[in-house]
Amino acid sequence: MNFRMIGRIISFILIVEAAFMLPAMLLCAFGGQTGSASAFLISVGIILTAACGLWLLSRNAKKGFYARDGLVCVGFSWIVMSLFGALPFVISGEIPHYIDALFEIASGFSTTGASILTDVEAMSKGMLLWRSTSHWLGGMGVLVFLLALVPISGRSDGYTMHLLRAESPGPDVGKLVPRMKQTATILYGLYILLTVLDFIFLIIGGMPVFDAVCIAIGTAGTGGFGVLNSSIGGYSPYIQVVCTVFMFLFGVNFTCYYLLFCGKIKNVLKDEELRWYLGTAFVAITAITVTLLVAKTYSTFGETLRHSAFQVGSLLSSTGFATTDFDLWPSFAKAILFALMFIGASAGSTGGGFKIGRGLLIMKILRRNVRQVLYPNKVQAVRMNGRVVDENVLRNTNAYLCAYVIILLVSFLIVSIDGFSTTTNLTAVVSCFNNMGPGLEGIGPTLNYSGYGVASKIVLIIDMLAGRLEIFPILVLMSRSAWKRR
Repeated sequence: MNFRMIGRIISFILIVEAAFMLPAMLLCAFGGQTGSASAFLISVGIILTAACGLWLLSRNAKKGFYARDGLVCVGFSWIVMSLFGALPFVISGEIPHYIDALFEIASGFSTTGASILTDVEAMSKGMLLWRSTSHWLGGMGVLVFLLALVPISGRSDGYTMHLLRAESPGPDVGKLVPRMKQTATILYGLYILLTVLDFIFLIIGGMPVFDAVCIAIGTAGTGGFGVLNSSIGGYSPYIQVVCTVFMFLFGVNFTCYYLLFCGKIKNVLKDEELRWYLGTAFVAITAITVTLLVAKTYSTFGETLRHSAFQVGSLLSSTGFATTDFDLWPSFAKAILFALMFIGASAGSTGGGFKIGRGLLIMKILRRNVRQVLYPNKVQAVRMNGRVVDENVLRNTNAYLCAYVIILLVSFLIVSIDGFSTTTNLTAVVSCFNNMGPGLEGIGPTLNYSGYGVASKIVLIIDMLAGRLEIFPILVLMSRSAWKRR
């Protein structure tokens, strides 16, 4: 295990985290919120001290870096980032209990959007900005950001692929261009461009600048932290439509945007995952709209369609914003939203969930197994977008499904000790593990996770990080074999 290189990378990550705290600190300072500004200043000092210590300990890092090192590095990075990111909340006293603060910031970095806050509007603007900033950092991945901007060492291609694979969502990660640094730069360039466009459209709709910044970066990371207790429900229908469109856009595989930029429109139109993503959205919106119209939940067709499309976009992309209390919807509509919590967005997007692409692979694997029973001597290849999928990817997909089910069941059993209803506990685990945010009943869109005990919150924190990192980096940290000498 290359501990020195891991320490060096984590030291750079802590520096990035401290840098992203500065805008929130300045906002507090200029806004007269001296207590919150001091909390950020102290937190930045602690983080930079830790970063310097790690950097000094890892000065003579060797270049040997393998897949195991990449998984451990990513898992450690996100845990350390969350542990330090909670400091401003605790030091300022705005979230006095550390586990609550850790839950909030882990929810932010993992782009879950689950909150323990009972009154969001009571927080200082600096703390609200820091919550939303954590979404933006976690959406594309802080290590991807680091690979795009920071030269950690001379020739970094030996380890960058391991880091990108460990942090990026989806069953398989490849290069957009030959060099990994260029790939990371392109990904973040597209990410920034879409974020700025979202911000501009929100400003055009009359949203206050501060709100527009928080909502735009929260939408970009498909996070879901709002600045109002009503989430997006307090804004105009135009703003709700803008959020709906961009939630869907950030749930698309970013490779599709790169192909569009290169003029390869036919390749995008033939993308199986994109077609299934859009088809799932269309079917879900149609079914929920019809259900709500029959139940006469809203007065007009336009309002019904707007709320249906928004909630489908919110949960399919794993953003977690809300415009209405969908926990009051008919059972069939809620069942569709619950199913969307599992499905999630596209691989290679900023969204969470099981992923459309991985679900497609599971169905193709199942179909192949059935055909192999019927024709045992015939070679059966699994193809995606006309290309044969590597058997290692298929094995990893099967392993992911097994781990996914086991973690859900174990987490559900532990969380159920707190005594909430089965629906509340189940949707809490599903929502946190799939990085969704709201659930049903006791953790519906108008409620929060503050009622859970410390043990349940710790389990949900682990679920959020494991879900964002696609399980394996967290499992590797818990494996004894990962720590044995090669």
